[in-house]
Amino acid sequence: MIKVIGINFQNANRTYYFAPGNTNVKKNDYVIVETERGLQYGQAVTDVLDMSKENVFLPLKDVIRVATKEDYKINKKNEIDSKKALEYAKELVNSENLDMKIFEASYTFDRKKLIFKFIADERVDFRRLAKLLAAKYKTRIELRQIGVRDKAKEIGGLGPCGRPLCCSTFLTTFDSVSINMAKNQGIALSPTKINGACGRLLCCLGYEDDTYTYYKKDFPKVGQYVEKDGKKGRVSELNVLKGTYKLKLSDTEEIEVAVSENGSNK
Repeated sequence: MIKVIGINFQNANRTYYFAPGNTNVKKNDYVIVETERGLQYGQAVTDVLDMSKENVFLPLKDVIRVATKEDYKINKKNEIDSKKALEYAKELVNSENLDMKIFEASYTFDRKKLIFKFIADERVDFRRLAKLLAAKYKTRIELRQIGVRDKAKEIGGLGPCGRPLCCSTFLTTFDSVSINMAKNQGIALSPTKINGACGRLLCCLGYEDDTYTYYKKDFPKVGQYVEKDGKKGRVSELNVLKGTYKLKLSDTEEIEVAVSENGSNK
């Protein structure tokens, strides 16, 4: 077990874990931490926790210090300047006729780097844009292209289930999701039913797909003809969760048949 503390950053809807080091940091404190981007200003959202090494990415970066009033002022100035930089970058994108949409700009706490995030349908040559931005702000410029799923992860929101988006709360990677998963689970193939806030297939389609595949081995296929109690009918619908399927015997007669654990019909 190791000592960790959870830190959140502005515009990031997930918790990152750091080593508390020699600080007396506690929940709700604002802190300065060392990250891959450089120094960042964040807020502790947990107290110091004991966590197994398997549940965190090692080695952990350290909490440098609990933020001071001066740190707070610096961070506020960085936020204001980042918004101005975002507007200027948007103007440059329009004047340079670049097919990209910049939606976020942020300074690292030490202002050694100014990071812009953008989405684009195709690869964009932004070398001239980077030079213009560097000439304006006299710091290292990073232009980071992200996908629509990553944008949803960054912005957050609510899914069709009414809960916060999985990608912005606990998912750390995006697994492959296919339309066959929706078909396998009998979900209506309507975009409003199977697409998430990002416009792509719902990540949660993959959560139960293996379970459906496992239990459907005991079921006949939809459209297959099955004989039941001396009557032959066509399978019209499966209810995997209930463990039954509907057998259409005629235009006016349909029965529900239960599937036993060994796959035989009851």
